Amino acid sequence: MWLCRHAGLISGQFAVYSPLLLRAACWSQTGAAAAPPRTDGFAVKSRADTQTNSSRDPENNRVMPSNVEIKAKVSDPKKFGEKAAELSQSQGTIIRQHDTFFNCSQGRLKLRDFMNESGQLIYYERPDTDGPKLSRYSISPTSDPSSLRTVLSDALGVKGEVRKERRLFLIGQTRVHMDTVEGLGHYMELEVVMRPEQTVEEGQQVAEDLMEKLGVSKESLVTGAYMDLILKGHKET
Repeated sequence: MWLCRHAGLISGQFAVYSPLLLRAACWSQTGAAAAPPRTDGFAVKSRADTQTNSSRDPENNRVMPSNVEIKAKVSDPKKFGEKAAELSQSQGTIIRQHDTFFNCSQGRLKLRDFMNESGQLIYYERPDTDGPKLSRYSISPTSDPSSLRTVLSDALGVKGEVRKERRLFLIGQTRVHMDTVEGLGHYMELEVVMRPEQTVEEGQQVAEDLMEKLGVSKESLVTGAYMDLILKGHKET
């Protein structure tokens, strides 16, 4: 029980876990409209039919939790870490993760192994745009990530793998990740954990404000997941 709670904390999600069936991992949404573009270059593109922080799985009417996220390249990890520590009033928590991405026709499906006999199967949808973006996700914890990886590899095929060391800071409702990614280098992620009453625009504003406080420039923003960057051949600098 402790492992499940601990895995939930360090995963980057504040959500009530729900079962994730393999068939549900690749469901597609229909009848959805994108949120209107922002004029400041920080468009938040979502597939929600309203500007709220949740969407529903049409198969079981389940509300999917969501984050507003930013990812950027970090040129000076020491300086960034000092600013994050100051804002969070902590030295952060070191987490090691091994993510395996599987082939999926809709969204992304990955198995996160915490290297301590615990892990999570995570399905998420997120547009590949610069700046703050809305991410919706489903999570199912596992106490045997190795066996689950074997089953999913046989069933779906592996798209790729990402290994990283993460330093996690908590600042208000935002999870700040300072990541050292094998083969890529140093990056940071902001995950604004949306509250039920918040709109996408409000979550975006939280992300932009924190981005400014941490000294993250618009020029350093990147799109896609680490897996996407690895597949595109980005090199560590």
